[in-house]
Amino acid sequence: MKDFIDDNAIEQLLERTANPEAKRVEEIIAKAKELKGLSLEETAVLLQTEDRELIQEIHAAARAVKEGIYGNRLVIFAPLYISNHCANNCLYCGFRRDNKELNRVALTMEQIASEVEVLEREGHKRLLMLCGEHPKLSSLDYFCEAIETVYGVKTEKGGEIRRINVEIAPLEVDEYRRLKATGIGTYVLFQETYHHATYQRMHPSGPKADYLWRLTSMHRAQEAGIDDVGIGALFGLYDYRFDVLGLLSHAQQLEKDCGVGPHTISIPRLEPAFNAPAAVLPPNPVSDDEFKKLVAILRLAVPYTGMILTTREGPELRGEVFGLGVSQISAGSRTNPGGYQDGSAFRAAQFNLGDTRTLDEVILDIIQRGHIPSFCTACYRLGRTGKDFMDLAKPGLIQKFCRTNGILTFKEYLIDYAGEATRAAGEELIARLIEETRQAGTKKAITSRLARIEEGQRDICL
Repeated sequence: MKDFIDDNAIEQLLERTANPEAKRVEEIIAKAKELKGLSLEETAVLLQTEDRELIQEIHAAARAVKEGIYGNRLVIFAPLYISNHCANNCLYCGFRRDNKELNRVALTMEQIASEVEVLEREGHKRLLMLCGEHPKLSSLDYFCEAIETVYGVKTEKGGEIRRINVEIAPLEVDEYRRLKATGIGTYVLFQETYHHATYQRMHPSGPKADYLWRLTSMHRAQEAGIDDVGIGALFGLYDYRFDVLGLLSHAQQLEKDCGVGPHTISIPRLEPAFNAPAAVLPPNPVSDDEFKKLVAILRLAVPYTGMILTTREGPELRGEVFGLGVSQISAGSRTNPGGYQDGSAFRAAQFNLGDTRTLDEVILDIIQRGHIPSFCTACYRLGRTGKDFMDLAKPGLIQKFCRTNGILTFKEYLIDYAGEATRAAGEELIARLIEETRQAGTKKAITSRLARIEEGQRDICL
């Protein structure tokens, strides 16, 4: 495939849209509320907006769009790092090859199972599995065996991992077919930065130095039959406005070529990492206000796509951006292999965490902010993936399933794993949500399924 990211075109677009008129900004905001998405130029105009009142309007529109597509649910997952061996030398990553002080670990299948047991006993149902890129010590064979191991772990109270999303290095089409056969959900891969010169500077050696091979990985994954793919950028490596436009260009190209855009967009911000020079001194730091702005604009530009927020950010900022477009969050995270059994292994971690709260603490915070914590995996398992999912998401019909399934999986958590304060607040939230349900048929369906869960049944969904 040809390279479809044109640096000069993006830079010229940012120059052309500098200092936009308020009327133009308001027109674009009004269009975004129709849930149709935005063009590159319209997105650039919003990115160039500095007027505080207009930015507040952008925030308000993002809240409305997120509510219109997904409702107020937040899907929860945990990352599971199984190996930190890596052949790349990314300047922002603690796993980089030249970090000689890093404790290198590749978990055995028994150790992976033990990690999963800890996560299941906390209440997790969804994982994002990751490892470093190493041809022998983090091979595809090893990764596929690990997926099989994770799915096989069962604990008391119906503890199980129902869906594994994965983030590993780019593969060939036939290798993606092997990965799909393991029963994964979404395949996730970040371009990190779409700016070519910065990409080359940040990835001086290793397989990851090949910009185009990474950029076109999602096309190969979809060719192999993986319906749902997730893209992302690591904000702080280059001008955040450029990388937002890079993400949008990538999403539009996928939709043009494959018939469906990304299932998710991840928005990590550069955080300190052990012996990673670019992480200690970010080349283009993104302020909290800029971060909130880019989250809101991405929600307006690509309204149908799930947006993922990690524990890189601190609790307060996470709480602020929940309503600006985020639909999935990690919680109770560790970024070092074996970290759920030994949380002190700092010198094996990929990066530092901003939010170190437990899963239960995060869920209580979500409840208090008026969101529905969700562990739902129904869409993956019932075939609502790829184009079928997008046909429901784009007009906002998916929340019919999201809201109900969020409530049902949240009820499971409250019964099986929640602390006393979380359980009390959660039951109050569910009662309010049922009361707010206007359609008699939907209310009856939720109520009857909740009763079955209280009787001991699990994994009930629409």
